[in-house]
Amino acid sequence: MAKEMIIEQSVVIDKPRQEVYDYLKHAMNQNEFSVWNMTDPDQKITSEGTDGTVGFVYTWDSQNKNVGAGAQEIKNLVEGERIDYELRFERPMKNVSQSSFILTDAADGGTEVTWDFRGPMKFPMSLFSGFFAKTLGKQLAQSLQNLKDKLEG
Repeated sequence: MAKEMIIEQSVVIDKPRQEVYDYLKHAMNQNEFSVWNMTDPDQKITSEGTDGTVGFVYTWDSQNKNVGAGAQEIKNLVEGERIDYELRFERPMKNVSQSSFILTDAADGGTEVTWDFRGPMKFPMSLFSGFFAKTLGKQLAQSLQNLKDKLEG
């Protein structure tokens, strides 16, 4: 069984790469497209630092079991190309994972955005890795479609 789950989904957005990057580097913009952020509009959110810069952290706390509680920190920014996060989940399960937005020029113009998620799969949860991968993949794809709709709308 895999000890790490790696999920990637991509979408092409009909906007210049820098414009997409400038929107995505602000973690709080995920409230406008991420299915997880949008699941519980009543969740408690706090933040530290300056959004769009390395070291910015936002925390969430929801009673909705599909949202739970945790923190997301911007760990690395590569101007116009990449945004890396560390996700620290507290509820419903403790875990630390990595996530990135990777931006490239699309073949037919616009920007290809790949959202990846990497996290350890510990026993006994590793027994369900296929289910988690499928579910997480669908949620990433829906979030990326929401992002596309938002930026192209």
